[in-house]
Amino acid sequence: MSAARLIGLLAALLVAVAGLGYLASLTVLAPKQIPVPEQRAYVAAPVPAEAPAPVVPAGEPVGAPVADAAWVAKNAEASGVPEIALRAYATAQLRLAKSCKLGWTTLAGIGWVESQHGTIDGRVLRADGTSSSRILGPALDGTGDFAAIPATPESSTWHGNDRWDHAVGPMQFIPSTWATWGSDGDGDGVADPNDLDDAAYSAARYLCAEGHDLTTGQGWADAIFSYNHAQSYVDAVHAAATSYAERTAAG
Repeated sequence: MSAARLIGLLAALLVAVAGLGYLASLTVLAPKQIPVPEQRAYVAAPVPAEAPAPVVPAGEPVGAPVADAAWVAKNAEASGVPEIALRAYATAQLRLAKSCKLGWTTLAGIGWVESQHGTIDGRVLRADGTSSSRILGPALDGTGDFAAIPATPESSTWHGNDRWDHAVGPMQFIPSTWATWGSDGDGDGVADPNDLDDAAYSAARYLCAEGHDLTTGQGWADAIFSYNHAQSYVDAVHAAATSYAERTAAG
């Protein structure tokens, strides 16, 4: 695929809806580059990759599940997903394992498309799950393809614009959506959309909320479409999630 074609396809993804927003610019990293497929009406579900939890010694409290560190390191190397990000996605999968067949690869696909796992535009993903500088989508002011979503005093605390909302953080939550689904994913007592641990778990809860069968192509596609109402977005997430599943198939 030519660079011009790739840029054109990425530009088509710039959609913001009442659910979740998409960044105004997306710079594709050369290493481990994820292909963007031609638009199609139906996709097969990416095969979920299982993330094992650490073995807890007898007599010790189990607590919230956390992905096994050795497994995370191995699959981060295989997939090209930063270890910190993969830990967040896998832990979110483990927390919902009994109620929703969501693979960490799906969360990683969204994380790649939205913000390159919190590293877009040269940012660094820090050990606590936050990026070296905050990630904000464009103002949702009704121009172009963007919805018009006025800011509130509560939402402006996340992005600093007292007139229009912005999608916030590595998974690009709109503040009103975060108010409903925002969750503490790492147990630090704070739910912060700028923290990938929290954002990944919140995205997982959002994707699983409507009861779609994520093991089927249509159920998976419907869940991703609810996250961002664009078929091209579904296609891009599918391509990334499938690529991560294939790279870590032996993991």
